[in-house]
Amino acid sequence: MKDTVAIIVGAGPSGLATSACLTLHSIPHIILEREDCFASLWKKYTYDRLHLHLRKQFCELPHFPFPKSYPQYVPKDQFIKYLDDYVSHFKITPVYQRRVELAAFDEETKKWNVKARNVSSGDIEDYSARFLVVATGETTDPFVPEVEGLDSFTGSGREAIHSTQYRTGKTYQDKSVLVVGSGNSGMEIALDLANHGAKTSIVIRSPIHLLTRGMVYIGLKLLKYLSLGMVDSLMVFLSKIVYGDLTKYGMARPKEGPFLMKVAYGKYPVFDVGTFGKIKSGEIQVLPAIGSIRGNEVLFQNGKSFPFDAIIFCTGFKRLINKWLKDDNYLLNDDGIPKPSYPNHWKGKNGLYCVGLSRRGLYGAAGDAQNIVNDIKSSL
Repeated sequence: MKDTVAIIVGAGPSGLATSACLTLHSIPHIILEREDCFASLWKKYTYDRLHLHLRKQFCELPHFPFPKSYPQYVPKDQFIKYLDDYVSHFKITPVYQRRVELAAFDEETKKWNVKARNVSSGDIEDYSARFLVVATGETTDPFVPEVEGLDSFTGSGREAIHSTQYRTGKTYQDKSVLVVGSGNSGMEIALDLANHGAKTSIVIRSPIHLLTRGMVYIGLKLLKYLSLGMVDSLMVFLSKIVYGDLTKYGMARPKEGPFLMKVAYGKYPVFDVGTFGKIKSGEIQVLPAIGSIRGNEVLFQNGKSFPFDAIIFCTGFKRLINKWLKDDNYLLNDDGIPKPSYPNHWKGKNGLYCVGLSRRGLYGAAGDAQNIVNDIKSSL
């Protein structure tokens, strides 16, 4: 049994931020990470052209600003370099290839007992700590919906993958590709495919808010001074001026405002970096929900069908925290999202915390980490 003051589950940006804050207060801790590196989503499972969607001032981790030389919207490679420097600066040493299979609170010792499987050896290792921090993130396990006939699509040179397996559109030149999902990943991957000469289509099933980066920046600034409703009204007004009537292109706007939807449901607006222009020109075809698949033919709910060489599912992630976290019926729901409302979402009972699950991106994770460590410090 390895005993420490705090155990952090997950070595993504949220876990690293918490570790750095604990280190600054000289609080012993262990990070358990199931992959073989920190920030594995960024290092192994993201597409090449990815940039941070918000300006760098909203994406810094605690106690370590971005270099002044970095652009306002930090590209993937530079963000990974920033994380490398962060880990080196705070001497963060995660224990890799440890998949947590059980975490339970011991009423007698008042500690969390954690069982983690060593992925390399298969052995189960035991850990205990007074505090447990869930830092597994919103993007834990890739989700692909069940689609009738999907199994018949693969083969004969065709592929169906999740967005975590996509890197660049270079390999899809002249191929007919269907992107399923119209969040930021789906819209940007569709743009990347079109830019590399793929015959690109995208399924846009739900209404979306389409905003420029500049609009979002203005909105975030105004939220300090104006009500959320007023800012949302301005965002929708500006979007209508820039993009006009979206129904002409097979899209629709939600009835609720973009920032309200972000706060209430964790649904981000789409940050348009050029995709709409491709949709408007016809280079990207907008399609409704999929009905079924037969071989290389995809049948849509409007009755039309088209053949495709590849399908890329940008359909998000599931969180399976409830599979291993026991003795918690207060902090997290079955989907791994905090039950307590913001800003009290990060603190559970019996020394249990969560970081980076508030659906407020890196900015939210940084705030969570500092709140958690301040609370731990006051408890010691």
